[in-house]
Amino acid sequence: MAQYELLLPKMGESVAEATVIKWLKQPGDTINLDDTLLEIATDKVDSEVPSPVAGKLIKQLYGEDDVVQVGAVIALIETDAEASATPAALVEEKPVVNEKLVVDTAPKVDNIPVADEITENIPGLEKLDENTAPVSLSNTGDRFYSPLVKSIAAQEKISAAELDKISGSGAEGRLTKDDLLNYIQHGRNGSSPVNQTAGDESKTVQINIVPPPPVQKSAIAQPAISISGGDEIIEMDRMGKLISDHMVMSKHTSAHVTSFVEADVTNMVMWREKVKKNFEKRENEKITFTPIFIEAVTKAIKDFPMINVSVNGTQIIKRKDINIGMAAALPSGNLIVPVIKNADQLNLVGLTKSVNDLATRARASKLKPDETQGGTFTLTNVGSFGNVMGTPIINQPQVAILAVGAIKKKPAVLETEYGDVIAIRHMMFLSLSYDHRVVNGALGGTFVRRVADYLENWDINREI
Repeated sequence: MAQYELLLPKMGESVAEATVIKWLKQPGDTINLDDTLLEIATDKVDSEVPSPVAGKLIKQLYGEDDVVQVGAVIALIETDAEASATPAALVEEKPVVNEKLVVDTAPKVDNIPVADEITENIPGLEKLDENTAPVSLSNTGDRFYSPLVKSIAAQEKISAAELDKISGSGAEGRLTKDDLLNYIQHGRNGSSPVNQTAGDESKTVQINIVPPPPVQKSAIAQPAISISGGDEIIEMDRMGKLISDHMVMSKHTSAHVTSFVEADVTNMVMWREKVKKNFEKRENEKITFTPIFIEAVTKAIKDFPMINVSVNGTQIIKRKDINIGMAAALPSGNLIVPVIKNADQLNLVGLTKSVNDLATRARASKLKPDETQGGTFTLTNVGSFGNVMGTPIINQPQVAILAVGAIKKKPAVLETEYGDVIAIRHMMFLSLSYDHRVVNGALGGTFVRRVADYLENWDINREI
């Protein structure tokens, strides 16, 4: 008999930890190959971890609600194999299957390009990695700290009292690795900018990582609520809590302003109606309006690149890549925001295939965590619910989000060489919510007008 160490598998390039939601197998249970052992959750995706071996579960090393670092040993399995060594490549190669989607939630500071490089610039942390064993850390409070945070704190000789005073940007104010590294780099030792190349590799810019302050729920006056005998009290599920936290955080972070434009998209509608059958026959794909909207957005972003930015304290990070998030409805009624990376580099056929692929896998719970991260601008289609317009909340750390409404036939005034006439046209509202800290009304209004112009001036004879 041998003992197999089950590691928490890698779930994406930017996913460093996960929370144990539920154990489906208990110590003593017999396990077959690929049996699901436990359910885990990241900020983006809920997943099931299968067993790569057959045997008997001996021990669970983490309990429910524990936060586990990628690559950490989470369970011990007794097998019939002669050797007990765990494959070194398991963390990199073992996929997480049967992924269940979670709404797009607040991106942490590690979405800022230099966050992952901070460790390399902190003295004494050169040998510290995600698999560092937990170090005992006295803590008189109820605050939870992950093993990695405890390890960093122990190596940097940060006391429990000092650790308790550091603001956290994680769920419910939890202290993340990046919060602690930022504190060590700046808050503890004074401001020491991190040098990072942005855009042109020959230019070096200073970027101080400033995580957004956590929302102090206790400081927000909650209205008194009276409950009668016939009222039903429903506790939010995990997804609902994530949505709530993310929406409140975004409203507290950005000064939201919304501009509206009504566009005549008759040519676009007629063109799609003309080409959709041949396109589907040729490409085996349905062409919807979404890739058309995304193409117009990417063109407008190239015209106005300062809409494709993030805010880091008093610094503006101008994004080189144009990564468009598209809000997709799930069968459960919730929304997820998969991201089309480098959308400006795809033609309309490529955008159509990407949109259909991401939407299909979203509905089938097959998205990977990385496919919901890294967005620089978000598009949401409120028209799919029959709404003519909306005022969407910005998806942090982005500074703008565009909502497209339902396309409705309306009488409209047309200017012709023979005078003005009234005709039935396909009309649609576009709503752009933007962060007024860095996007003024001129930029926001001009940008959404430019998107509308690209849609209105659609070439009805365009080849695809």
